[in-house]
Amino acid sequence: MIHGEGYKPIIAEAAKMAIGEENIYERVFIFELLKDKNDPNAVAGAVGFSVRQPKFYVFKAKAVLLATGGATLLFRPRSTGEAAGRTWYAIFDTGSGYYMGLKAGAMLTQFEHRFIPFRFKDGYGPVG
Repeated sequence: MIHGEGYKPIIAEAAKMAIGEENIYERVFIFELLKDKNDPNAVAGAVGFSVRQPKFYVFKAKAVLLATGGATLLFRPRSTGEAAGRTWYAIFDTGSGYYMGLKAGAMLTQFEHRFIPFRFKDGYGPVG
């Protein structure tokens, strides 16, 4: 069985072999999607900057996949003390993808459902 901490290096190595290490950009904070000038309903790239070096990036693409994660801790948990910080989703899922998608013209749906995690002693966990 492959556990989470071992999964990322395996996938990263496969990606390097498939598309070439020179085509992989890590530690780049994307903050804006670029619209296609010929098709107002399409995204043609993204803009971002390096979080380690003073570099600015403009990416052009035929297709863009927005996979930023959800939005965690929008609602205050009912637990107190140490358990208040334990959630199944990562605390750095800020909802920025929702903003970028909405700003680019995406129709956001299914937001009437709120994630309610399974409760257990001193923490939260995924259901099923």
